Amino acid sequence: MGAAVGSVVGGALGTAGGFGAGAAIASLLVPGVGSILAGGLAGAGLLGLSGAAGGAAAGDLMEKRIAGLPHDELFVYEDALRQGRTVVFVEVEDEMSAEAVRQGFAEGGAETVDAARERWWIGLRSAEKESYSVDGGNFERDEVYHRKGFEAALSPGARGKTYEEAHDYLTRVYHISADDPAFRRGFERGREHCESFLSKLP
Repeated sequence: MGAAVGSVVGGALGTAGGFGAGAAIASLLVPGVGSILAGGLAGAGLLGLSGAAGGAAAGDLMEKRIAGLPHDELFVYEDALRQGRTVVFVEVEDEMSAEAVRQGFAEGGAETVDAARERWWIGLRSAEKESYSVDGGNFERDEVYHRKGFEAALSPGARGKTYEEAHDYLTRVYHISADDPAFRRGFERGREHCESFLSKLP
């Protein structure tokens, strides 16, 4: 997971000017909370990371420090970084520490991953609805599966693959929904979205 996140950080920051424009991956020790690893567009050169090697190094660092990040959220982090926002991962030892971190983030005005995911979809929803409705599709009825397929195309296990190439993975992860027509249509749209983004990378 750390390597995947590292590549996302490197790729996303590449479109925002790269690590040389002021990105940093920092490991901090917060009393009463524990080790925090943060990646963002601040503190240039803090760990001497640059370019594509920076993405790989960040991934190695995250691999050692952070475990269990849901792979289906990587595109949310990617989108946030492309917008110049900062993504913070915190590893805690117990629920009391976790609650303290959540409260601190809330008081500081941080956005949750769930809220970021919804904001990301709201930004895409109108275009997706229009595209889906052109051929008479009922977007309101099928949105859940369409969106699930769109997000699946951005997951590490399917990114860059056709629906057929990713079918075994999609069936294993998304079970029966992977064969739903709305899911497949969403997957194809998500794949186009991903290809468009990758084509703009330096």
